[in-house]
Amino acid sequence: MSIETIPQLFYSAVREHNRPDMFMYKGDDGQYVDVSSNEMLRNVRAIRLALKSFGIESGGKVAILSENCLQWAISDLAILSLGAADVPIYPTVLEDTVEYILNDCEPSAIFVSTAEQAQKVHNIRQNLPFLKDVFSFEHVDLPDVMTFDRLLEIGNTIASEQPQEPTDDIGPAKKDDLCSIIYTSGTTGDPKGVMLSHWNFVCNVLMVDKELDFSAMGKGLSFLPLSHVLERMGGFYTMMYEGIGIAYAESVETVAADMQIVKPSIMVSVPRLYEKIFDKVNAKAMSGSPIKRNIFLWAKAKGQEWGGKKRSGEAISWWLGFQYKIADKLVFSKLREKTGGNLQLFISGGAPLSPHIHEFFYAAGLIVLEGYGLTETSPVVSCNTLENLRIGSIGKVMSNTEIKIADDGEIMIKGPQVMLGYYNNAEATREVMCEDGWFASGDIGKFDDDGYLYITDRKKDIIITASGKNIAPQPIENLFKKNKFISQIVVVGDRKPYLIALIVPNFENLEMWAKSKDLTWGSFTELVELPEVVDKLQRGSDRHNSQLPSFNTIKKFSLMTDEFTLESGELTPTLKVKRRVIQKKYSAIIDALYE
Repeated sequence: MSIETIPQLFYSAVREHNRPDMFMYKGDDGQYVDVSSNEMLRNVRAIRLALKSFGIESGGKVAILSENCLQWAISDLAILSLGAADVPIYPTVLEDTVEYILNDCEPSAIFVSTAEQAQKVHNIRQNLPFLKDVFSFEHVDLPDVMTFDRLLEIGNTIASEQPQEPTDDIGPAKKDDLCSIIYTSGTTGDPKGVMLSHWNFVCNVLMVDKELDFSAMGKGLSFLPLSHVLERMGGFYTMMYEGIGIAYAESVETVAADMQIVKPSIMVSVPRLYEKIFDKVNAKAMSGSPIKRNIFLWAKAKGQEWGGKKRSGEAISWWLGFQYKIADKLVFSKLREKTGGNLQLFISGGAPLSPHIHEFFYAAGLIVLEGYGLTETSPVVSCNTLENLRIGSIGKVMSNTEIKIADDGEIMIKGPQVMLGYYNNAEATREVMCEDGWFASGDIGKFDDDGYLYITDRKKDIIITASGKNIAPQPIENLFKKNKFISQIVVVGDRKPYLIALIVPNFENLEMWAKSKDLTWGSFTELVELPEVVDKLQRGSDRHNSQLPSFNTIKKFSLMTDEFTLESGELTPTLKVKRRVIQKKYSAIIDALYE
């Protein structure tokens, strides 16, 4: 059977990789519970039959408003095997955004995970006349909400009365049929519904399988939102196709503990996880005795030297090899233990990963393969591989995919993974889809002489100063984030005479430093106003500015006391900065820096 749709891919995985632990979830006792391939098939079949009994048919739409969990995967596969399309919604989005999305695509039913998510829908349901049914993964005390368990019972009863054929499980969907509408958070304006076909997803899975081949991996830990196209394609469909057991983290907060239990061999993540791990390891080492600090810095330097030679194919002397073994024993092995001791591969996407953090993980024997893509490309269009790995790049172009750089530096993409278009938005579709099939990514990039692709910035983020200089803020921000006292930074300067920055300090490191200087403060506000702290950050800024052309330097900065967060509307669900939101919200601070 050729695989062209997601139900076909699922059925193939059940048949080819019949695992006792196809999926795993954490039980009430804190231990993981295995779900076999056959049990998963029965559950998907039951939910499919139950949904059909509620009138959901081929061509219909069902939304999913939920955190990562087993029920998310079951619901997704059941909806798609009906020939319907699903609409995943990030559980972190606010009520008004949920209302906007649902009114735009008009699903007849929605799955919600918790009482909190059910309440969001309940509060706006009078504005959603098309929404007939609400199903909840947990029991909730709200009217007209059916539990997932009850839906499962209904489906199992129907299944016992109606024997099923394999063709029923595969369903009526064809390769070019609509599979999912994924609303991009966007850094400006209302979300746009990206229409992806079954083949958009499946061809991307097959590309990744050909380029990377994860089949030797035993288990993966899933914690990124399945609403995120990277986790859905990579951490769900690809792992399922490759026969990798998928364990769901209890929550984002428990990922470190869950890694110790699951002992995954592969994980998909955005750079924020690696940054947090690195910062924690670095802070712990720097807070130790002078001997421990020196050992850590020595190990990091030797690991970087060893890793650089290994990646470039240079000969590694016996002396460097011996030093690296000591560094590995004293430092890097402890980091591997914290990931469960079995991790072979990290997949990174969604945002650039700082090269110095990437090099540290490589030295620790934790390979991070960074790739590039967008929701509109299902998502992967380029990726580093074990054979072709160049830190700082986003790899070489995937098979059956074309990329060219437009005259203004924009990355243009053509391939079978490119979306069908934006739902209910022909104008937005025309803005990015050329008649000859090329998709305008909105990213600025370049190739090196060996064919590795690099992102330099977002086209819409380019700053044009009052003097007419075009400046990409992202490389400047990445340079400043190498400073261990900086957690977040947003560079501002459009139509202004010079660049300024809003900086959120790494307060864990900053407080540790301030204590060592016997400084006193009562709050973060008092801390960032201390002259010694401002001077410390200014010296760091001066060091970074010395590496930049004069028109790219940060002339002034303001130290912020609150992180830019998803909840405050300053970050997208994929943790990208919403520059316009931040500039508007902190306009008084920005204006003061230009006085």
